Amino acid sequence: MDDQAIMDGGSDAPGLLENPPEPGVQPQFHLSKGIILAADGDGPRAEALRSLRTQLMERHLKRGRRAIAVCGPGEGVGTSFMAANLAFAFARAGVRTLLIDTNLRCPAIHQFIVPGQPVSGLDQCLSLQGASFADAVQNDVITNLSVIYSGGPATDALEKLSGPRFQPLMDMCIRDFDVCIVDTPPANRYADALRITAVAGYGLIVLRKHVSFVQDVDTLTAQIGATGARVIGAVLNAY
Repeated sequence: MDDQAIMDGGSDAPGLLENPPEPGVQPQFHLSKGIILAADGDGPRAEALRSLRTQLMERHLKRGRRAIAVCGPGEGVGTSFMAANLAFAFARAGVRTLLIDTNLRCPAIHQFIVPGQPVSGLDQCLSLQGASFADAVQNDVITNLSVIYSGGPATDALEKLSGPRFQPLMDMCIRDFDVCIVDTPPANRYADALRITAVAGYGLIVLRKHVSFVQDVDTLTAQIGATGARVIGAVLNAY
């Protein structure tokens, strides 16, 4: 694996920031305190995020790779936390970023970047033949950051992700944005993560201190490799 970093954070999104310091946030959206660069931009966690962003920009984006599926071997490791924070960090650096919540089992991106009202998302886009892919994208929620929310949980998630619409949707996203950060459900419970990473082409594994094991990394790396995708690194979420 190319990249390793230590991140101090959590998988749960705390309350909303009372006064989000990011001036580009649209008024109908709100940031939670789980967005580290907005809540504590000078702290060690923010520096860890900037370091990880720099590594990914140098070793991933500059090589023309435009999608990263954020994967975890199990529940509670902080994949949504990492995906939301990485997307925000890239946007802060001026990178046109799309954050996609493909976790149709237990979606969580809406807990970090909170819409003020229900919005359609991935589930509706994959369910309705003829639905416009562009309608699923919430453009410039934050300056340089757009979001595709999950649209809610779905009982037939894998069928939808394996259907004929998901690949073209991802192709459009990769074409239209500099980087796509994709949140995924836990790989040890659902095959969705492997399908999503295969389409994205690259995966970043998130581990949690005292919860994940080296064997978890080896197993998930081998599973992702078997799909033809590549693991670009691992992040230890230490909290």
